[in-house]
Amino acid sequence: MGNIGMPEILLIMLIVLLLFGARRIPEIAGSIGKGIREFKKNINDATRDVQDGIHDRPRLTEAELEARRASEAAKDTASTSEPKRLL
Repeated sequence: MGNIGMPEILLIMLIVLLLFGARRIPEIAGSIGKGIREFKKNINDATRDVQDGIHDRPRLTEAELEARRASEAAKDTASTSEPKRLL
């Protein structure tokens, strides 16, 4: 696919004008703008929540991390009597 030049852009604009009409184009553009704005707001909120969650969580020392891993491993070996189901 090559670069889109001025004639191609004019042809696309003419087709859009014929399909939707002059009155509907500003409405469509406004709704697309609102959707993009809402999407960016939600992405920024989610990013902020993740970053705040990382900073709020207490850090574990190596000893605490090893103890947690050992206890999880002990739970896994104790519950191996029945196979895990995927669904």
